[in-house]
Amino acid sequence: MRRISLFALAFLVVVAANVPVAPAASCSPAPQTDGDYGDAASGAYLEEAPAFCPLEGGHSHGLRAVSAPKAQPAAYRTGTKAARPLQDTRVSSGSGPESGASAPLSPFSLSTEAGPPAKPASTLLIYFENDLFYNTDRYYTNAVQARYISPDLHTLAENDLLPDAISRLLGDVPFPGSQNAMQYNISLGAGQQIYTPRDTQIAELQPDDRPYAGYLYGFLALHAKKRDRLDTLELAAGIIGPSALGEQAQNEVHRFRDIDTAKGWDHQLSDEPAVMLSWARTWRLNAEASEQGWGWDVLPRTGVNAGIPFTQACLGSEVRLGWNLPPDFGSSIIQPGSGIYAPTESDEVMQARAFRRGSEASFMDRMSLYVFAGAEGRAVAHNTFLDGNTWKDSPSVDKFPLVGELRGGVGMRIYDVHLTYTHVYRSKEFHGQDRGQNFGSITLGYTF
Repeated sequence: MRRISLFALAFLVVVAANVPVAPAASCSPAPQTDGDYGDAASGAYLEEAPAFCPLEGGHSHGLRAVSAPKAQPAAYRTGTKAARPLQDTRVSSGSGPESGASAPLSPFSLSTEAGPPAKPASTLLIYFENDLFYNTDRYYTNAVQARYISPDLHTLAENDLLPDAISRLLGDVPFPGSQNAMQYNISLGAGQQIYTPRDTQIAELQPDDRPYAGYLYGFLALHAKKRDRLDTLELAAGIIGPSALGEQAQNEVHRFRDIDTAKGWDHQLSDEPAVMLSWARTWRLNAEASEQGWGWDVLPRTGVNAGIPFTQACLGSEVRLGWNLPPDFGSSIIQPGSGIYAPTESDEVMQARAFRRGSEASFMDRMSLYVFAGAEGRAVAHNTFLDGNTWKDSPSVDKFPLVGELRGGVGMRIYDVHLTYTHVYRSKEFHGQDRGQNFGSITLGYTF
């Protein structure tokens, strides 16, 4: 029995002597990640591992650098989670002059200057747009939308949101800006829009005013982003007409609020399928000064819609000024690309500040407050809500080919909750419209 014990002890000593011990990337605790990070160039990767910290007198669960076998493919995988390629950001593996070795780190850098990596997060956005904020009930009178945004993705094909067959197809979809992006997102959701003439108490057809219309739709959007640029390709499909439930949505809310219901819905546009493809690009100027105390940025934007209900092109810009500007691509109203964050998230910066101080981030570090103003112009080739049904006779009006908008508002973010209010002034859209329209847009978001 003693011989067996001595043999087992000798075996354990030999095994322990031949196991390479990788230096810890940091002695400070780091949050768990949801997968390994690989480096296609060097074959090295970071794995989750408990690392002994002599400075703190114990173990800290962090990331350590490990040399992958040379036979490993570039896209190193552990289980089903694909490793993200690492940037050329490095951290010393020791503290003395002789410790010249360094380990490559993930895109969410783990250096002593940048703090622990940010955990991938999803975002849910709820939009509500209505002219009730200005005590009117006409034209573009109500819109709601819910949008889910995936965590940051290495490629569009690598997501847990859609079936594998669809994900593989999305990875092959080409669109401007999709090549050489730093990260990607997929968003999907649904919404409804309601349009009415100026006077909703007239039951008869009003041939010189815009027709009643409801629009119910769903959408899928692909987002390719760099730190200073976002490209979005969005496909929306739905129904215009009685099946969109515009009459029910408006009048039931009016009954609940004990106000007069709209009387002319019998003359709304007929049922018609709607399919629209949209592309939009937003630039983020002065991005490096956006999320560290007081700052400002400028966000030019351009885009194209093709299909039903809109065929048009737009060009605009927005300026923001405030405290800890969120690293996103502009104020959130209902449009392709709204609510998407840049590759460097604000939570990462806030964690880095706390990491450097050795304490949790303060309330002011986790809070954003800013004001913004912008303008946009559109060249409109087709607008179903003004031109009427495409395939059958319906009420219609003569539209203006050029439409402008002025926007301004305030936004704030506290921890993972963000709230934005935008005032929008839209110029006259059709001949016979007595004045432009004012409406408000509220966006409530939660990152989790």
